[in-house]
Amino acid sequence: MSSRVRARRRATALALVALGGTLTVAGCGGPGSDESADTAAATVGTAASGAAPTCGREPVTMHAYFETGFPLPRALTAEFSRQFPNVRWDVREDQFAVITQNAPRVLADDPPDLMRLPQMSELVKDDLLADLDGYAQAFGWDRWPASQLEQLRVGPGGRPRGEGALYANGLNFSMTGVFYNKELAARIGMTKPPETLAELDDALARAKAAGITPIQQFNGGATGGLAFPLQDLMAAYGPTGPINDWIFQKPGATIDTPSNVQAAEHLERWIKAGYFASDANAMDYAKMMSRFIGGEGLFMFNGDWESGNLDRQMPGRVGFFLMPPARAGGKRAAMSAPLTFGISSRAANKDCAAFFLDWVATDPTARDIAVRVGGSHPMGPSDAPMPPVRRGTVTASTLDAGSVIGADNGAMDFIANATGAIYAKSWTPQLQRMVAGDQSGDAMLKAVQSDYERQIEG
Repeated sequence: MSSRVRARRRATALALVALGGTLTVAGCGGPGSDESADTAAATVGTAASGAAPTCGREPVTMHAYFETGFPLPRALTAEFSRQFPNVRWDVREDQFAVITQNAPRVLADDPPDLMRLPQMSELVKDDLLADLDGYAQAFGWDRWPASQLEQLRVGPGGRPRGEGALYANGLNFSMTGVFYNKELAARIGMTKPPETLAELDDALARAKAAGITPIQQFNGGATGGLAFPLQDLMAAYGPTGPINDWIFQKPGATIDTPSNVQAAEHLERWIKAGYFASDANAMDYAKMMSRFIGGEGLFMFNGDWESGNLDRQMPGRVGFFLMPPARAGGKRAAMSAPLTFGISSRAANKDCAAFFLDWVATDPTARDIAVRVGGSHPMGPSDAPMPPVRRGTVTASTLDAGSVIGADNGAMDFIANATGAIYAKSWTPQLQRMVAGDQSGDAMLKAVQSDYERQIEG
């Protein structure tokens, strides 16, 4: 066990003394090594006696609800069980669209210990998520950079977001942008990523003229993917602050702003120009990935969670860039948020779930998995060491882009997270109508704003 881990556990124990026994602790466990077992034995006890929340020594079965198609959670839970062999995982998986629709019922009727979360406001309002502030104090999460956890805080009664108690943590800190096929880019004479929106438009037109699908983007099901390029266009045309205010349900916030109308109308022009696959409205996420990996599209708007996958499947053939600004020299912005996981308020193993979330952010092997498998920046303290990354990889490019977003203060939450129903019941159907030619950009934003107001007032 490293000195860093020993120090963190000592600090955790002291923090729990200060908590005065507000957390229920079942004892302490440790990895299979003798040193870990000895350290664990030294901290067995209750919160009042200074023990850190752990998974205990006895066999524990953790019930988890994860998103289909993403290997990071499985890789982390497998390593966790290797280090803590008394813990096994019973994992259920569904597509994110299904999780979005099922979350309230699952958390109420069959509460998992750990769950991939959609938008949290309604879940907090209905008292379905555990308040993690006690764990944040115990483990020291409240000393991490505040921006890492800001999006996971929710006010009393479910709003506003961005402040209040902590109701989730992340397996990493993800970011979206634009992946591109280097071989197809060379065919149209694109030698470097576009630096302005006009340069991106030019590349799209040249790809279309060359018989290449310019953008491979899913838009089928209840959680359509055209929301990704739409929000990137919003950030290209205007500031991110009002977008975050709208997502966080700040009073008076609106998505129907002049710059967002420009963005929606730009997306509409892309659709009318035939820059998306003709079957975009029937395409799911898995098919989009299959086509892009198969070399069937120049660009794909997606997140760095695919970086490790693309490095394995298309080594040296994929690049990544942040959405370029509308004007040269403008700041870059991106959707940047934790890969959000929460603990049910009715979970049987809250302490073990919280210990797992802390381990993900602080254990060196777990942090390496977050980068190598997840392709994203790990959560955790600002001084925590970063795993080495080979230069020239997609993962290196996405991590570098994250530094740019930090410097430009350009992080946004996802517009689909504004309310629990806004993604499936407003953004996706409105964007699908736009692809079908039945909706304009301006009218789409007005419709979404109307739906938003009804949902937050309800």
